[in-house]
Amino acid sequence: MFGVLGVFALGCSGAPEETAGKPVSQGTSKSSGGSGGTGAGTSGGTGGASSNKGGASSHGATGGTVGVTGGSAGVLGKGGAGGALGGVAGLGGKAAGGSSGSAGAAGGSAGNTGGGPTVGGCSMFPADDAWNQDISAAKVDATWTTHLQNMVKSTKLHPDYGNDGSTLYGIPVGVVPKDQPALPVVFDWYADESDPGPYPFPSPAAAKIEGGDAMNCDGDCYLLVVQQGTCQLYEGYACHYEGGWHCGNGAHWDLTKNGYGQRPKGWTSADAAGLAIAPGILRYDEVRAGAVKHAIRFTTACTRENFVAPATHEAVPSDCDPNDPDSPPMGLRVRLKADYDISALSPSAQVVLTAMKHYGMILADNGSNFYFQGEANAGWTDDDIAPLKTVPASAFEAVAVPPLEN
Repeated sequence: MFGVLGVFALGCSGAPEETAGKPVSQGTSKSSGGSGGTGAGTSGGTGGASSNKGGASSHGATGGTVGVTGGSAGVLGKGGAGGALGGVAGLGGKAAGGSSGSAGAAGGSAGNTGGGPTVGGCSMFPADDAWNQDISAAKVDATWTTHLQNMVKSTKLHPDYGNDGSTLYGIPVGVVPKDQPALPVVFDWYADESDPGPYPFPSPAAAKIEGGDAMNCDGDCYLLVVQQGTCQLYEGYACHYEGGWHCGNGAHWDLTKNGYGQRPKGWTSADAAGLAIAPGILRYDEVRAGAVKHAIRFTTACTRENFVAPATHEAVPSDCDPNDPDSPPMGLRVRLKADYDISALSPSAQVVLTAMKHYGMILADNGSNFYFQGEANAGWTDDDIAPLKTVPASAFEAVAVPPLEN
């Protein structure tokens, strides 16, 4: 998410770089996918290459049963020890990638037919939220599409998740029960733009953190938690445990309401654009269920000193020209062109690209150009990942760009 100046002794990113008081990101991801490591932002941008490791979780084979309205299932590819967190199959859905342990009460979900994804029995914002809106019929913004093409040139789409042997890449989304105890959180960097705790974060041993674990993480160290029953989302950036939870900053979202407007304009969140992260992460279970019904989070190396709705915050990396006319604003939405032929690609790649035609991608952070984020899951295969890397960024167009803000 943000550029960094140093490194925690525990392994998390250090304090973020500031540009005119705004946090920014920089770094370069490993080409096989994964968030930037030390001194890097999500997906990376302009810094040194990293070999960031995925979240520390146990993973098993597929498991779980299909429910009419939500039968029990195995962990969705991100079980904690012994599969303590189970998955839930939504309407017409199918849970897969379960833990080797037995199914539990909490977990992700699949196959929501109500217009958007669900996690832990909670919709990821209402169906009319920006993340869940079908924009396949939205008007093309020809000017911003030209700027976009000038910027990306020969870049190709890059899934920022997957496997490299025993190493996983991606951002995990955790689920905790309704009665999860709320714990104090110290916000080390942006307390003035953070929603105050306590947060229902799990114990450090059970927490699923992007880039490692609570005691040793590498990269953005995201800690994302959906609380069952209450349907509240708690997200932290640069989180680690040292006598208690510490994060660079944090944001609390009510998933029963539209996300835009919940937090003040000008505030960052766990993401540079001020957006919620979890709703934009591509999940293994929804791809296996055959339908992704939400926009996907993506990054570009440079952005301008503006944001557009649904973003609420701008960020410009120090090595980017804030006056470059081709640099996009945070919150820019892009869509895969309807006539781009995906018929020869693998079935799972077609599921993802179909979502990009209908829901598009939303620019959420600085990082490598056209990297998009998915969950850390051992179930991802080369057939899921490799075909997506053949799609040129030039096959995307900008749509319905709202007025620029700063």
